[in-house]
Amino acid sequence: MLLNTFASRSYNDINQYPVFPWVIKDFSSAKLDLETEDPEKRARIFRELDTPIGAINPIKREDAQEKFENWSEEDNGEPAFHYGSHYSNAGSVINFLIRLEPFTSLNIDLQSGKFDQADRLFASIQNAWNSCCNNRGDFRELTPEFYYLPEFLKNW
Repeated sequence: MLLNTFASRSYNDINQYPVFPWVIKDFSSAKLDLETEDPEKRARIFRELDTPIGAINPIKREDAQEKFENWSEEDNGEPAFHYGSHYSNAGSVINFLIRLEPFTSLNIDLQSGKFDQADRLFASIQNAWNSCCNNRGDFRELTPEFYYLPEFLKNW
């Protein structure tokens, strides 16, 4: 949270909402031994934090590098970049926290007065992780609530 504070991220600005990394990557096992010393088991459980979410698998890494190398600043008027989206933005914050106000209302406002299509709403941590790993356009990291507020996962 200290890094978020130093980066001027705040709960008061949805466009600069605090961001936390995905740490666990195994969301299918019934039980995880988070204290294991076995390097192979640790590699199956924990994400490599030295790799950005946009390069979490070789295909996404190659896509990002190719985009950067093939970008023409003269043609596009913008400097080259690796990712066309950001690891934290208002849309992803609203999507993850849709079950909490004011995010429920913000989601409805964002979608012109109704909820978005059900298959695009956040419903599964495992599916969100899989999307970040495999979807070429998904670069989302997590909100702090993933680490301290399990109520955001419940439909009240």
